[in-house]
Amino acid sequence: MIGKFSLTRTLPAALLLAVMLMPGWAMATPRVALLDQAALQSAKAAHSVLLAVTRAGERLVAVGERGIVLLSDDSGVSWRQAKVPVSVSLTAVQFVDAQEGWAVGHMGVILHSTDGGESWTKQLDGVAAAQLALAQAREGDDPKALKDAERLVADGPDKPFLDLYFSDRRTGYAVGAYGLILHTRDGGSHWQPWMRQLENPEDLNLYGIRAAGSALFIVGERGLLLRSQDNGHSFQALESPYEGSFFGLQGSSTGEVVAFGLRGNAYWSGDQGGRWQPIDTDLEVALSAATRLADGTWVLASQAGDVLLSLDPGRHFRRSPAPAATSIAGVVAAPDGSLVCVGLNGPTRLDHVLFSSAQR
Repeated sequence: MIGKFSLTRTLPAALLLAVMLMPGWAMATPRVALLDQAALQSAKAAHSVLLAVTRAGERLVAVGERGIVLLSDDSGVSWRQAKVPVSVSLTAVQFVDAQEGWAVGHMGVILHSTDGGESWTKQLDGVAAAQLALAQAREGDDPKALKDAERLVADGPDKPFLDLYFSDRRTGYAVGAYGLILHTRDGGSHWQPWMRQLENPEDLNLYGIRAAGSALFIVGERGLLLRSQDNGHSFQALESPYEGSFFGLQGSSTGEVVAFGLRGNAYWSGDQGGRWQPIDTDLEVALSAATRLADGTWVLASQAGDVLLSLDPGRHFRRSPAPAATSIAGVVAAPDGSLVCVGLNGPTRLDHVLFSSAQR
């Protein structure tokens, strides 16, 4: 157990491994010190555990264990390491354009880059986040919120953020363990606890957050599905078609959305979460990542390296004949049309020709 964050609660396998690989796991390094210890520059960084990858314009940015951030300007053929001010594992990354991006991770870390990922500054960590929650709780009249905030402070910075979503350079959210969610309206200069805005009375882990059409969705453990239809001001619980954990989402501007998780389970909605139908993935392993290709193809990936493709905005998927040779934790469409996956053995490129021909 790390604080009250029990490892027996459902976590994606790659993320669980990253927790165990943290120097703080063995207490060889005081955990709080990792918040002020720059990530070690290493020639082996490109072979480290990576947990997420995204586009920053024509550049690829991947993040992973011990604060490693990798950059590629040739669609994933070669990678170099960026400068990062912390040594904690980073779990998610997003850029809203070629320059401006954020990454989140363990110990409540939120990082910000204004130069396409070349360098990063720490906007927040779990120590500051707990104090924000306590200050907000003291202003209210909710005994449970106050008790939870006091426990958050007492536990120390042991709660990881697991995903993030920014709609533009100013408006964003970071979600994580035990129902933790923060919101910013100024690009992260200031963050505000947002737990009160969620229908999540059991403080279930929040694993993913994405937009679909005019709605914003959050998924989590025990089939948790939350939807906001008021630009993120409040999130209401939806009736879930599944009791297992959802690890992520993929949505479209026209409102289609796929929620995916344990044991190959995935569900599609064409009306922004009003109704859900199961997707036949023919898999028994956890689905861990999703993206869309430039030609409109939807991609789902599994922790076993399976790659599934859909040409009808997520409604049906077929397995690609080009699986990855390693577990997949994150996936992105590269500028040259290839698919780049990250996982336990670093980044892997998959040929776009196999993808474009797989279902045609």
